[in-house]
Amino acid sequence: MSKRPNFLFIITDQHRADHLGCYGNSIVKTPAIDSLAQNGKRWDKFYVANPICMPNRASIMTGRMCSAHGARHNGIPLSKDHTTFVELLRDAGYQTGLIGKSHLQSFTGLPATNRYEPNPDLTTPSPPLRDAIKNNRHSSDYELEDITKWDRPLAERINGDFYGFDHVEIAADHADKASGDYLLWAQSQRKDFNSLVGPENALLNNRPAAPQAWRTAVPEELYSTSWIADRTQAWLSDAASADEPFFLQMSFPDPHHPFTPPGRYWDMYDSADVELPESFGKGDLAPILAMRKALESGQDARDNQSPFAVTEDEARSIIALTYGMITMIDDAIGRVMKKLESLGLADDTVVIFTSDHGDYMGDHGIMLKLLLHYQGIIRVPFIWSDPKTSERNTVENGLASSIDISASVLARAGIQAYNGIQGRDLFSTNPPEALIVEEDSQRAMIGFDRMQRVRTLVTDRYRLSLRQDEDWGELYDLHTDPLELNNLYEDAAMSDTRHTLNELMLRRIIELQDRSPLPAFRA
Repeated sequence: MSKRPNFLFIITDQHRADHLGCYGNSIVKTPAIDSLAQNGKRWDKFYVANPICMPNRASIMTGRMCSAHGARHNGIPLSKDHTTFVELLRDAGYQTGLIGKSHLQSFTGLPATNRYEPNPDLTTPSPPLRDAIKNNRHSSDYELEDITKWDRPLAERINGDFYGFDHVEIAADHADKASGDYLLWAQSQRKDFNSLVGPENALLNNRPAAPQAWRTAVPEELYSTSWIADRTQAWLSDAASADEPFFLQMSFPDPHHPFTPPGRYWDMYDSADVELPESFGKGDLAPILAMRKALESGQDARDNQSPFAVTEDEARSIIALTYGMITMIDDAIGRVMKKLESLGLADDTVVIFTSDHGDYMGDHGIMLKLLLHYQGIIRVPFIWSDPKTSERNTVENGLASSIDISASVLARAGIQAYNGIQGRDLFSTNPPEALIVEEDSQRAMIGFDRMQRVRTLVTDRYRLSLRQDEDWGELYDLHTDPLELNNLYEDAAMSDTRHTLNELMLRRIIELQDRSPLPAFRA
């Protein structure tokens, strides 16, 4: 029997596909990640199941759409009743580890802003509003990542299993604000560590000001990216002496806002060298116009999780800082890859690289994410570098989704997938005609007067987005309009195409209806 492969699964946060050298970016320096692409296969049309952190990470873990696993948005944990592919690896004898960001549960500790309340006219007395599913993710088992309760390492607060991971060292939140196990370590290294973080403790700088950007006083060696690389190397050293194969997830909270690359990475890239996206300042969708108006009037706080419009100088500054965060991650990956080599593990380890979603990064003049499914947030990098295959420096142009990662890893490990998995093995199946991207908002966003439910269909040529209770949609021809500037949804000449895509969306949604649970007996 051939030796079972190891897996190193690297995932970044809010990292769009074209912010890598191997995806055509000529400014950002990513030699380590580019080397993975040169030694493996890169997917050009890899899309997220959901362009939000928690739901897409849950989809990666389960190989299922958010409508199936129920973690529809940030604030809804992944149920422990849902099977993860990591559990199957562990049960088959794999060592399993997670170092870095998890975000399978909420970490802010903030109360929900839109909890549904019972109608007092219909309820006597007034109990808490019941959910359709009993015991639905509201117990203390789903508060394990809450940073307000992180007084000791997560490993000490669980029974040795976290969604299939036997070993966990977590960095919650992002950038300068990273917390969790990482923060406990950082505070142990410097008793004054809390005086180094946040905009109130920022160092002076001469870079053009931009929202959610400050020069952190945290030194490079104490920054979360360095900690994740160091802890990954330590875990690999321990794993190398064991007889069992391993699956290790190395998960970086960057390049997510706030934009705080430390040390030399802060000014590694000059804003003047950054080119604005071709679509900057273009586009006439109502939410984009509303964001521009808020920028002009100064009515948008631009200090939260919602997207916002930016000036040209702000866009260049944020992109340059994001490049610094990405290069720091690339340097960390380079150190880990050298460790794999020195331990004699490289020839038996499949290395996978992706991100949980993208960022507008100046497309149409806006930043961050939420509700507008432009390519910048739904298309992410995906690289599979397998030392046992002959494929080197190849590009796959077929459609693929984040729900496909689990099935592909299980197949490569020789493990049968579970009933209800919706992803496909990328190496033994043909690409689908279309993909679905789901998003259900949890709060109103500028430009909308209600919370949104959006479903997007992506084909090789088109992107169609439909919204609940809205009288407008989006339809773009990605071949002739890759910047997604010309909305063809109401174009009479496109009515037949729109009808065909609507039917294709319905068929694909039917295909994704849940097939779990299996019947216990014949009726």
